[in-house]
Amino acid sequence: MNQNNYYLTCDFESTALNYRVRYGGGRNEALARAAGFTKGRTPQVVDATAGLGKDSFLLASLGAKVTLIERSLEIYKILKDGIKKATINGGKTSDTVGRMTVMYGDSKTLLLRLKPEVVIVDPMHPTRQNSALSKIEIRYLRSVVGSDNDASELMQVALQVATKRVVLKWPLKAEPLLEIPTPSHQIRGKTIRYDIFMKNDGSKP
Repeated sequence: MNQNNYYLTCDFESTALNYRVRYGGGRNEALARAAGFTKGRTPQVVDATAGLGKDSFLLASLGAKVTLIERSLEIYKILKDGIKKATINGGKTSDTVGRMTVMYGDSKTLLLRLKPEVVIVDPMHPTRQNSALSKIEIRYLRSVVGSDNDASELMQVALQVATKRVVLKWPLKAEPLLEIPTPSHQIRGKTIRYDIFMKNDGSKP
């Protein structure tokens, strides 16, 4: 497929996304555990780098209220359109997106007034020469949102304002971001790791 003829879409009813929701492990899924979901705990979450909203949808499917922040106007409009379509179609997916609120703007500014419990930061990952990161959707998304060169600054703001924890989603073998502290702990997958920064609120990892 020619990238020039490719268009990003946000489909919260896609087979792949709903398979992940149904069979991905629920609260035992790596992202959910990193964000602090347990049997008796459903945190409020801010996804500071929303992208196409797939991770936010997963967390909202577990009952969380999720605020998505996106600074690319093009991606913001795609997200809003995806939520609108899912809402119109009704059903369980509509209930899930009903717990998702999308904001347009820079997270470094918006986080200061949100006072979030949990902040998820998933900046555009460093370019790697492998098939997984050469997928056309990722290439196109990078061409729209850029390289997120201010990821360390965003992390500093998130660490300042989050009341419970900050989660950085990052390639497993990538170097740590500069000018941020060492994480409290990590959850590591095959290609992705979640660096978790706990705040002193008495929460258990």
